[in-house]
Amino acid sequence: MTATYLDKILHAHRQAAAADTRDSAELLAQCLALGPTRAFAAALRAPGLSVIAEVKRRSPSKGDLAADLDPAEVAIAYAAGGAACLSVLTDADHFGGSAADLQAARSAVDLPVIRKDFTVAVNDVYDARLMGADAVLLIAAALNDDELAEFAGAASAVGLAALFEIHDEAELERALAVDAQVVGVNQRDLVTFEVDQERAVRMAPQIPEQLVRVAESGVRGPDDAAVLYRAGFDAILVGESVVTAGERSAAVRALRAVAD
Repeated sequence: MTATYLDKILHAHRQAAAADTRDSAELLAQCLALGPTRAFAAALRAPGLSVIAEVKRRSPSKGDLAADLDPAEVAIAYAAGGAACLSVLTDADHFGGSAADLQAARSAVDLPVIRKDFTVAVNDVYDARLMGADAVLLIAAALNDDELAEFAGAASAVGLAALFEIHDEAELERALAVDAQVVGVNQRDLVTFEVDQERAVRMAPQIPEQLVRVAESGVRGPDDAAVLYRAGFDAILVGESVVTAGERSAAVRALRAVAD
């Protein structure tokens, strides 16, 4: 069987995690010595449609999007457009990102920042906190139940919010079982990397209303954003369409305006 995008990426990350000899207890102690994080979930609960705008240099399926971007400059443009939070890719091999990108973006604005990466070990959670993130991504399709619970607990212990990424009912149940507060429906199939524009709308009614509901991937512009807002989503996570826009501030502003 041919390895999928997800297989290849996860294999690389799990290999790196297996080779990591750092003491988790020592990393935890370093995290606990840090100051408070910015309130990721609270920012997404604001009235209207919140936008998590992504600093994204490239993708495995599309190649280079904005390979030479300045993370601080992009962050400032997103903030000027009214973004509620930032998402920053830190995977180097597949997305061209880095911890330095996250740090530069976060230092330039006062918005909460999620580390967008493939979390496969507890040290990945601690690394997110140490590099300055306010939230961490937990992908249900990439983790078993024990890992979801362990990483969710680790995130909470060090003051990180967790965005639980799901694709279907079974993954939603698994996220709810570990007390997920922010649930993201990824419309991109992580096996084929194809986007199903209807997936989020189908899933929205099944996510408890008291949770923060986020739609991820496939938001091509205001028309898609409007559909997702009407479906009940609190926020959208948008990468390609805003990072490649000629006027990034205006692109973010147009997405938010669908709720007016």
